[in-house]
Amino acid sequence: MNTPMIQLQGAGKCYRSYERDIDRVLEVLFGKPRHQAFYALQPIDLTVQQGEVIGLIGKNGAGKSTLLKLLAGTVQATSGQVQINGRVSAILELGASFHPDMSGHDNVYLTCAIQGLTRAETAAAYNDIVEFAGIGEFIQRPVKTYSSGMVMRLAFAIATHVNPDILIIDEALSVGDGVFARRSFDRIMEFRKAGKTIFFCSHSLYQVEALCDRVLWLEKGVVRQQGKPASVITAYSEFLEASAAIPLAAQSPVAHLAQMPAGQASPKVLAVEVRVDGHLARVHKVQSAQSTVEVVVRFQSVPGLAVPTLGLIWLSGDGRVISSLGSKQDGVPFSVDSKLQGEVRVQFPTLPLLKGAYSLDVYLLCEDALMVYEWVKQVAEFNVEQAGLELGLFVMPHQWLPSTSSHKQAYHAL
Repeated sequence: MNTPMIQLQGAGKCYRSYERDIDRVLEVLFGKPRHQAFYALQPIDLTVQQGEVIGLIGKNGAGKSTLLKLLAGTVQATSGQVQINGRVSAILELGASFHPDMSGHDNVYLTCAIQGLTRAETAAAYNDIVEFAGIGEFIQRPVKTYSSGMVMRLAFAIATHVNPDILIIDEALSVGDGVFARRSFDRIMEFRKAGKTIFFCSHSLYQVEALCDRVLWLEKGVVRQQGKPASVITAYSEFLEASAAIPLAAQSPVAHLAQMPAGQASPKVLAVEVRVDGHLARVHKVQSAQSTVEVVVRFQSVPGLAVPTLGLIWLSGDGRVISSLGSKQDGVPFSVDSKLQGEVRVQFPTLPLLKGAYSLDVYLLCEDALMVYEWVKQVAEFNVEQAGLELGLFVMPHQWLPSTSSHKQAYHAL
């Protein structure tokens, strides 16, 4: 059996809280506890094999950062054992380990030394790190003169160029802006495809489900549930919906999906046309199970990037997601012309939605459907009318079957 990359046995983290500083001294002198114990992470057992991608979800304060810091070795467990087999690179608080008075050049060598690289190994990776960070002549200037974006660029470049066996990511699937955001995204996808062990923490449940093999849900320092992404994320989403002060239906279904900043070089939506039975408008009257809806999206791609993909989300009047589809999931590739422009057509024959108000959102995404290039909200509104008395949001496909003779006899006996 292969040796696990990560092995936690009863590993937990407890912090001591004192009302007064003097209580620390009194506790040592008299041996009587004068503190309150706060368990940021209750004892946990966890085994992670090589190549696994583990997702970590939970509300703020659930213990996610504490667990990641235990794995990264930046804090020590107060109970149990933490065994890590391989070099760990953590993208947690980007740049937190940099010395502000030292140059970027010197911080590269310092950080790599902390990661366990020899000076020769750092020298071999140095040019790639600097090129990836893209901060130019600032590499020779003190880090305290950097913008926050430049600090993130350099920290990310170092973390992903030390050839780690285990990569720990905390809300940093893409950092920086513009082209660098996309490059950082691609870099992490390379790690996944190369079979690296990845621990991925994010509020983007969409990304967690798409990227991970297994998901852990933490709540108040305790593992509430772990298992297949779909089942754990469904349970967690229901928990959030039940406990949210503001209904989650009022939020974007992919609000936390990594997004390219506005104004940067990235694919764009040029136009969206929505027709119902051939009539072009933004607000439509629709006949349930009769009208045909056609959506046309024109987009602009950019050099150096793969042709984007498209996602459509149907929402009810109160913002709940009714249905969604994506060209990536459906295996439908797009093409572009010599100007890198493309056109996509999607048709919904005999729209099955029942009476009510609905809207449609359009997402232009990267080729892996994990990064949003542009999100166009409410490209069209639909007021659906129906002839029958069916209830709900749509009519499920069904078929009435004739009863068998044996069933008739059984009913007669009752």
